Amino acid sequence: MGDQVTADHQELAEEVHISINLAHKKDQEIILKPLQAFNAGYFRICISLCSQALLWKTLSERKDIPKSLNHFSTELPSVVFLLLWYIALCTLIVLSVLYILRCIFYFHLVKAEFLHFVGVNYMFTPWTAWLLLLQCIPILNPKQPIYQGLCMLFVIPLLILDVKIYGQWFTTEKRFLSMVANPTSQISVIGNLVAARTAAQMGWEETATCIFTLGMTHYLVVFITLYQRLSGGDHLPVRLRPVYFLFVAAPSMASLAWSSISGTFDTPCKMLFFLSLFLFASLACRPALFKKAMRKFNVAWWAYSFPLTFLAMAASAYAQEVKGLAASGLVLILTVLSVVIFICLLLSTALNIEMLFRGSDPILKFDSKGK
Repeated sequence: MGDQVTADHQELAEEVHISINLAHKKDQEIILKPLQAFNAGYFRICISLCSQALLWKTLSERKDIPKSLNHFSTELPSVVFLLLWYIALCTLIVLSVLYILRCIFYFHLVKAEFLHFVGVNYMFTPWTAWLLLLQCIPILNPKQPIYQGLCMLFVIPLLILDVKIYGQWFTTEKRFLSMVANPTSQISVIGNLVAARTAAQMGWEETATCIFTLGMTHYLVVFITLYQRLSGGDHLPVRLRPVYFLFVAAPSMASLAWSSISGTFDTPCKMLFFLSLFLFASLACRPALFKKAMRKFNVAWWAYSFPLTFLAMAASAYAQEVKGLAASGLVLILTVLSVVIFICLLLSTALNIEMLFRGSDPILKFDSKGK
């Protein structure tokens, strides 16, 4: 009788133990489930925040802007600028921690993301965002060793990705650029150009020129390939069409990078700026292209923000060089447009915050074509 009671107690204890383990596992799955939806594409938010902070830092340093814009920028409390920078810093830290956790608990999803013809390009975004944040950091000088050390920390992963991705474009049969090229392929180029600008601001002219050459060479290849409308671009989901604005971002950042290297906004910078302005006008005249992408909120909308911010920054540098009323007016228009779109995206994201971790980003839908 005693043995039977003991066996019953043991069986009951095992059932309780199993129930506790199942409940614990279920709670763990609930906590970690958002990491399944999270991906590197979310760092577009950080790039937009950092570039917006950099834009206001650039405008605050100008001395030849119109009185209306000058009054608005100078009267803006410095606390607001610092607040914007720290918001970008906190957001970038949070997203970086989340992505590290994703790598730990869902490495197979990270691997699938890396093998996807769109997702792999977003691997450049975290490092690009950190470099942009570093460019407008209010507490360090580009000549300080800690600044230079941070720059190297963020640039080295970019160069490693360059060797991997660019090498595949002409050595791996299933990864030829003509087969996988799409507008997001320009993200790698933008990362290189941001790195070149950062290096130039530190006085590392040779390093900056090297990275700039690497970025611009592949930009020309990507740009021509995309203009030819080969098969790779046809695979881009409709909801990702906002990334067409990356056509504006690449030449805009290229003009800023070369300006930092050469020390002046010379003719090559102006040519790149005019190209970005033309591409922006071409996209702005075709709202029907983005109509389907705007039906439901997704993280891809943030691709509207930072390209316009880069364009406004390039326009500001151009206006400082030519010192004309028309150029200053262009800066005002592009800056206001950039800020308005940025605010609208912040509000849209806040109102749809629950969608951020429910697989709203279409690059999560990995298929066999992307492998």
